[in-house]
Amino acid sequence: MTRAPGCRHARLVAFAALSALALASGCARLSDVGQVPGFNSAANGNEVFAMNSTAFPQARQVTARHQRASLWTSGRASLLGDRRASQRGDIMTVVIEIDDSASINNATERGRSGSEQMSLPDFLGIPQQIDRRLPDGASMANAVGTNSSSASQGSGSVRRNEELTLRIAATVTEVLENGALRIEGTQEVRVNFEIRELLVTGYVRPEDVSRQNEVTYDRIASARISYGGRGQISDVQQPRYGQQISDIILPF
Repeated sequence: MTRAPGCRHARLVAFAALSALALASGCARLSDVGQVPGFNSAANGNEVFAMNSTAFPQARQVTARHQRASLWTSGRASLLGDRRASQRGDIMTVVIEIDDSASINNATERGRSGSEQMSLPDFLGIPQQIDRRLPDGASMANAVGTNSSSASQGSGSVRRNEELTLRIAATVTEVLENGALRIEGTQEVRVNFEIRELLVTGYVRPEDVSRQNEVTYDRIASARISYGGRGQISDVQQPRYGQQISDIILPF
């Protein structure tokens, strides 16, 4: 049986397309050899857009008569002014201090035993008639007898220790109708050939922002905190694409 020329042609086209895709991916990776990883541009981020759309609050102009009547002004630039972030475009500091530890130990044990026995020595002479036709040693005197037992035992333990201390400046990107502030912060630090990325998003109540214009991570609702990196070290730690695909599709 010979294969149709059209089928061979389609397979050649598919193989050529896969080869071209692999070659393009390899060339893209080869272009990064000897180069430090580049920063992501922040020019089009939500933080910059929020800061450009709303001007920073300016200190209120104080007249000479007001200066004579009071030692302090009520503007945000004064000594006693409220400098906490409260509107779109303001910046606050997010303090991330995670020091969690958990230890869980579970143990279960179960046992059960049962025994059942049924005999039928006399029932209108029927058992005796049956006994005559049964093989030697068989009798209806002890018709049914069962005995069962089961046992199970299980144990499990979980131990986790996490410690992370970070600080990042976040921008108020939106003020919701109930007054909650939606914040978003990004930070990139390059050390040699490795980029460390820190991302934080969530919702903050204005009352939870301290006088130092700081908010802790445990007071951020729907918090999304990501701390990772990209570069040579992160690339080596990741399995190759072929291995990732084979791990997904192989059933064993």
